[in-house]
Amino acid sequence: METGYNRNVEEFREKEYPMLADAVYLDHAGTTLYSKSLMERFTADMMGNLFGNPHSASGSSQLSTHRIEDIRLKALRFFNADPDEFDLIFVANATAGIKLVMEALRECDGGFKYGYHRAAHTSLIGVRENAVSSQCLVDLDVERWLSGRESLVDEETGSKTNLFAFPAQSNMDGRRLPLSWASRARKLNNSTSTTYTLLDASAFVSTAQLDLGDANTAPDFTVLSFYKIFGFPDLGALIVRKESGAILQERRYFGGGTVDMVLCVKEQWHVPKAQSLHESLEDGTLPFHNILALDAAIATHKQLYGTMDQISQHATFLAQRLYDGLANLRHSNSEPVCVMHSHGFNSKPSPHMQGPIVAFNLKNSHGAWVSNTEFEKLAAVRKFHVRSGGLCNPGGVAACLNLEPWEMRQNFSSGFKCGTEADIYGGKITGVIRASVGAMSTKSDAEAFISFVDEFYCETVTSPPVSPLSVSQSLGHLFVESLTIYPIKSCGGLEIPPETGWEVRPEGLAWDREWCLVHWGTGQALSQKRHPRMALLRPMIDFEGGLLHVRYQGTLPQGLPKEISVPLSENPAFYSGSESKKSLSSRVCGEAVVTRMYGKKEINKYFSEILGVSCVLARFPAGGSGFGTRHSKAHMQKHQRPKTDFVPDVPGTFPAPPTPPDSDSEVQKRPILLSNESPILAINRASLDALNEEIIRSGGKPASASVFRANVVLASATSERQEPYSEDHWTGLRIGRQTFQMLGSCRRCHMICVDQDSAEKNEEPFVTLAKTRRFESKIFFGSHMCHIPSKELTKEGQYPTIRVGEVVLIES
Repeated sequence: METGYNRNVEEFREKEYPMLADAVYLDHAGTTLYSKSLMERFTADMMGNLFGNPHSASGSSQLSTHRIEDIRLKALRFFNADPDEFDLIFVANATAGIKLVMEALRECDGGFKYGYHRAAHTSLIGVRENAVSSQCLVDLDVERWLSGRESLVDEETGSKTNLFAFPAQSNMDGRRLPLSWASRARKLNNSTSTTYTLLDASAFVSTAQLDLGDANTAPDFTVLSFYKIFGFPDLGALIVRKESGAILQERRYFGGGTVDMVLCVKEQWHVPKAQSLHESLEDGTLPFHNILALDAAIATHKQLYGTMDQISQHATFLAQRLYDGLANLRHSNSEPVCVMHSHGFNSKPSPHMQGPIVAFNLKNSHGAWVSNTEFEKLAAVRKFHVRSGGLCNPGGVAACLNLEPWEMRQNFSSGFKCGTEADIYGGKITGVIRASVGAMSTKSDAEAFISFVDEFYCETVTSPPVSPLSVSQSLGHLFVESLTIYPIKSCGGLEIPPETGWEVRPEGLAWDREWCLVHWGTGQALSQKRHPRMALLRPMIDFEGGLLHVRYQGTLPQGLPKEISVPLSENPAFYSGSESKKSLSSRVCGEAVVTRMYGKKEINKYFSEILGVSCVLARFPAGGSGFGTRHSKAHMQKHQRPKTDFVPDVPGTFPAPPTPPDSDSEVQKRPILLSNESPILAINRASLDALNEEIIRSGGKPASASVFRANVVLASATSERQEPYSEDHWTGLRIGRQTFQMLGSCRRCHMICVDQDSAEKNEEPFVTLAKTRRFESKIFFGSHMCHIPSKELTKEGQYPTIRVGEVVLIES
């Protein structure tokens, strides 16, 4: 069957689709292609007849009117819809049909509640903005609702009207949803509530027969675009069950041609047309030339392709071949080239479960994402027509790529939006590649596309990434003992659990020192030096909820909640509503910065009452996000001269080279957020042990690592003790697969005297450090460093991480 169909298409395709002479078109989910015969038939109709505006009594007008009604019936019959049971309203496209339904339902008494499936197109999702309450549903939610176990929308309102919308086929991955949901929803109707169903059939009808033969099981409202089926004309339809059509009369707006009488002088009164539903809803002059073209489209389509069932079988056959070919591509290291998202092809192809859409992404041999934007550019050069990105299907894309809402908000804050070329953020790709076949696709199209991906994206020679460190050695077998971030500057730390890979960004560890507390009057960032209780404000990051939670470990003032939460993403709703106060001039370590101020009273009250000072929570987003930029000020100190074995007058030994000047132009360009001097701070356990031995000898209390508020604590993995303060002479580190440049020692103040568990102040370890680690009247402990991004296109390069327990190599 497929072979015969394919041969027929190949025989007439050169004649009917000359535009495909040197191109491979695989974007039928966007629109299919119009044939030469269709355009010739339509042109002949236009040239052979005189068609006037239907709103007239002239002969040309009446010809248009009669033809429009004939074509309306043909369109209904195309979908096996009985004209006695259904009416068809011509609209600009499927989106216009959706808006028409929405406009009517929002005028219902009490409005309407809205449930929509996660696979919905953006045009369906947008309806929620006019509903009194709405909810995004997955399959399980729908089944629970249809079985009577849950309501369509959780929120209780006074509305008695529900609308449930879903696509017949996802335009993202081609998955087909159960059309039986419409009839099952209707069975839930009772005297207290009525549920209407809205089916988006646009993607489905391009290659499948929409059968509305049974009005009892059909959706109440079905929207579609004819160009998805025929390529031309640009026209849509809203097909309405007449039994449900009365609700559309709730719409208040009326346009020209939809009323029998209108009064506007002295009185305001009108009478809608009532002979048929479509007469009262088709506003203004119909796109009658497009409707006339639909007549030619239906006739030509049948002439070329026969039935929609034949098209469906052929398209399913081709899509399966395309899916199998892409899914089987392998790099030389046996890693798959494509990550497949259209899962309905995994079993025997079924046109009932999977439409002819293949959604996927590409990875290189190291597991790194290949940019969709760059792929589409190359595909365009080779004349392959596909689509990539979010595909106007935010729920489907988020689900298949495991993008949490907070991540999508964060990507937007970082500059990502529809049409942006950058499409990889935080090690995750933000969209998919979609290849879709249609009635005039052939096996050679599928095979050519598979060969294209094979030629350019299958790596036959793979080599492991090369470490940028050239003189690395495992000194004392160091490892990462602990990792800690401090989301709110000067507040408590969040220890990263062992075996959790934590993202390393150019400005430091992810979420480290992105927020701060700012004095309301002076704009000065608060610190533990004056407000030691800040140590007891402990953060927790909830990635699933996309929230930063903060809880106070001390005794809470009366009336305050146990914790407060702010979104990880840049949510404008949490910032000050006053335009003049959205940004706040602040000072961090004497440096002027511009931060975004949180305007919610309950957030700022929480911190102000705990600390006993009027303050606000502010944010300095990653990269500055348009509010300014800070750069690292850390640099090598004079006490950090490279180690040497130079002995005067002894041959073979040489003096140490001079210390580089403090002003390092490359270091100055290293971005930081609200940390004091550098992106990342590390301490060496051997140095801390040596310091505590000195403290104990003088009768003091040993210091814990937490008082130094380092991000990384390095320790020896063996019983062999490492030389204390050897970090003074390191120039670089390799932690796991990540490379870091050392930026110099950390200058210390008496803030290290605050016990991070009790918020009590002690004299140690500052006093002992003043005796043992003073250089030119400055006290140093710990090392500043920054991440060196990998130049290799690997998974680790796109999403660099480090974790507790990783081996550390040292360049010295």
